[in-house]
Amino acid sequence: MRNVHGVNVAHTRFDTGSLDGHDVVLAETGMGKVNAALVTTALAHGFGCRAIVFSGVAGGLDPDLNVGDVVVADRLIQYDAGVIENEELQTYQAGHVPFINPTDRLGYDVDTAVLDKVKNALRGLDLPPLSPEAGGRGRPAQIVYGTVLSGDQYLHSEPTRARLHSQFGGRAIEMEGGAVAQVCEAFGIGWLVIRALSDLAGQDSRFEFNQFASEVAAASATVLRRILPVL
Repeated sequence: MRNVHGVNVAHTRFDTGSLDGHDVVLAETGMGKVNAALVTTALAHGFGCRAIVFSGVAGGLDPDLNVGDVVVADRLIQYDAGVIENEELQTYQAGHVPFINPTDRLGYDVDTAVLDKVKNALRGLDLPPLSPEAGGRGRPAQIVYGTVLSGDQYLHSEPTRARLHSQFGGRAIEMEGGAVAQVCEAFGIGWLVIRALSDLAGQDSRFEFNQFASEVAAASATVLRRILPVL
């Protein structure tokens, strides 16, 4: 970034400046939906952002994907919100329950016009394979689109991974995106979530995350810089 100026709000540093010729504000949300909502609100209200993009890492749910692949969300679902009945969680739209402010909606969809622009911008972009040190097998990383699940739990469970993929069609799972989408919708501004897979959300995910996160995050940042001109 050029012409960087930083300001601290709550627990977060917000850096304003120019990135690839575009005026941007960069901030790190911290972990979880509350932190993500706090920072997103500050960006929308305090900095007048017209669009907010979350770039980061996630766990993979789709068995066709591998560490290093990038998922651009076309839909976000807060899978941990809802009603507990018969000792099971029935997922429902965040901020609603069936008998209080009911809704037929589940999740938040990316604006189709924005998504079309993003797809066009990313067409032909080749991401490098992971290094051998990070478990790379010489296969270039994929860029795919699909549902991303958000919840305030870190997942390292093979049965739960399989259930969430089957139940919601989720391709990745993380802890912030759903809150970003909810806040952006409230402010009437555009949003996008880009996630590079740092682990596969199974029994070894905590070890995979520590080993792969830094390298795969670079792929997420590469995608972000490619789409900046169309946001």
